Amino acid sequence: MAAGTSRKISAASARSHTRKPKPKTSSKFPGMFKSVLLVGLMGFLAWAYQATKPPPPKICGSTDGPPVTASRIQLKDGRYLAYQEYGVPKDIAKHKIVFVHGFDSCRHDVSAITSYLSPDIVESKGIYIVSFDRPGYGESDPHPTRTLKSLAFDIEELADQLGLGSKFYVIGFSMGGQIGWTCLKYIPHRLAGAALIAPVANYWWPGIPSNMSQKAFDQQLAQDQWALRVAHYVPWLNYWWNAQKLFPCLSLIAHSPRVLSNHDKELMPRVVSIRKEYQALVRQQGEFESLHRDIMIGFGKWEFDPTDLKNAFSGSEVSVHLWQGDEDMLVPVALQRYIANQLPWIKYHEVSGVGHMFPFADGMADSIIQALVA
Repeated sequence: MAAGTSRKISAASARSHTRKPKPKTSSKFPGMFKSVLLVGLMGFLAWAYQATKPPPPKICGSTDGPPVTASRIQLKDGRYLAYQEYGVPKDIAKHKIVFVHGFDSCRHDVSAITSYLSPDIVESKGIYIVSFDRPGYGESDPHPTRTLKSLAFDIEELADQLGLGSKFYVIGFSMGGQIGWTCLKYIPHRLAGAALIAPVANYWWPGIPSNMSQKAFDQQLAQDQWALRVAHYVPWLNYWWNAQKLFPCLSLIAHSPRVLSNHDKELMPRVVSIRKEYQALVRQQGEFESLHRDIMIGFGKWEFDPTDLKNAFSGSEVSVHLWQGDEDMLVPVALQRYIANQLPWIKYHEVSGVGHMFPFADGMADSIIQALVA
């Protein structure tokens, strides 16, 4: 019998060698979780896209849009521009003026000038004023690709189609005053004069010192600071920001009285009584192509810097006027003073003790018109 070496194996070890391995089972839950997560993400993205996408405008004269009641011209690109005329007939007028309305306004807001303008001045000076609805407001067609330059050329084409001659005046109030800068930039050869009344300043104009811009910006309501940041940095989010209910939108869109000075509050009964007749017309085509696009253009990246504008009227009788209230809570007076100091060829008028709505005050319209056409 052959001899051999024997090895002792423990019972536990023997059982481990004889035990059948358990079959591996794969859980379905991780795969299901990934699918649910993916579907949820897709749903969120679809919701986010719809939330940031503005509804189409209700164009005047279209099947579902408001009716056309105003006089209108058709521009070269096919859009319609609604307008309203005031003063003496233009064929006998000595001074022909194009009025540019402000934010959340329309052609009828020329009332800031005409409501308390002396009839004697209108007749003796031969004043004719035409006011128009800027694109998307009132009864003027929206202009989805509008720019600072296109707004100036809209004004020039309106003047040409109405036969205002080679030269005409421009008066712009608030956001319309801001557009006055574009007229000085792009169509100065057509201007007989200009009056910029409390023109809105863009806090991102590079010509204004950053510390001054920041200080003025910090004086605005917190909700307005956020709304303007969105309009400047992420304009594609502008509609959602001003339409959602989680955070307060721009105070002017919400008609908040918190942006009114004491003088503005005194004037508001007068302003409201005038505007109540046409207030509903302003936003009737939708808020995006009127209000929201206004914010994006006004506070976006500009094609030029107004503080760098050169005097295109040297040696001529053309005068440019900048009017500002020293208690304006919407347009900081410090920025206006700086701009006026940078452009000494502009005649700066600072009105003491008044806010943004000072053109409605007694005597102001007379002063603005007389200075412009002197």
